[in-house]
Amino acid sequence: MNTSVTIAGVTFQNPVMTASGTFGSGVEYGEFVDLNRLGAVVTKGVANVPWPGNPTPRVAEVYGGMLNAIGLQNPGIDVFIERDIPFLKQYNTKIIVNVCGKTVEDYVEVVESLGDTPIDMMEINVSCPNVKEGAIAFGQKAEALYNITAELKKHAKQPIIMKLSPNVTDITEMAKAAEAAGADAISLINTITGMKIDIHRRTFALANKTGGMSGPAIKPVAVRMVYQAAHAVKIPVIGMGGISTAEDAIEFMLAGATAVSVGAANFFNPYATEEIVDGIEAYMKQYHVEDIRELIGAVK
Repeated sequence: MNTSVTIAGVTFQNPVMTASGTFGSGVEYGEFVDLNRLGAVVTKGVANVPWPGNPTPRVAEVYGGMLNAIGLQNPGIDVFIERDIPFLKQYNTKIIVNVCGKTVEDYVEVVESLGDTPIDMMEINVSCPNVKEGAIAFGQKAEALYNITAELKKHAKQPIIMKLSPNVTDITEMAKAAEAAGADAISLINTITGMKIDIHRRTFALANKTGGMSGPAIKPVAVRMVYQAAHAVKIPVIGMGGISTAEDAIEFMLAGATAVSVGAANFFNPYATEEIVDGIEAYMKQYHVEDIRELIGAVK
């Protein structure tokens, strides 16, 4: 029984990854999950310099999920290279580094810094709704997405995955722009912009007013967008958005995803990723699926 999938020449032992920003660099989850069993660890977003993030409160619970406005707080690329990459290299899993920035130059600096490190791929976060500086525009305009993708491809030594925002009119237009500019893969969806108001305090639940919504409630939107994107482009698609169980993961693969990322579920079930790996294998046995690639895009 084969569970491995290949994206841009990188082979993953299974299609289960962590979603950026929900797993740190894996250190905190090491006591819950055997990182050797994961297809990949996708790290929290890293920038060229340390970012303090947004003021608190910056997390709120909502029906079927959560809102976050962390603002990509991170220690910066130098600390990341020195501390986090050596930690992850101890494990038999692939390393995908999520890259964030405020300007094209910021992104280029991180991509170049990672060039000679032993990571496998980069995921470029041009779609985080919680950064005020305006990198959000890269993820919401097809032309801007094309330009930043093309520029990063000139500098990247590893394959790049462009992470797409769902906060757009037509997801296929964005997917096609990333592909045309040379992206090796796309991942979607990032969080959906939301808001919560505390009726007793008559104020916003988040200091940032808005935050990114994730969790089970967004899954049908994510499945639909992954299906549309997978049919619009030939490059591989990594699906995410509300995946909590193996059944959810398989649904994304049938819609066209080559791999899947598990995000908010890590917060309410720190064992989620490993349970999903086991669950996919059980599904394959139950339905006599010899090769997991048979499932990718099987629902036309």
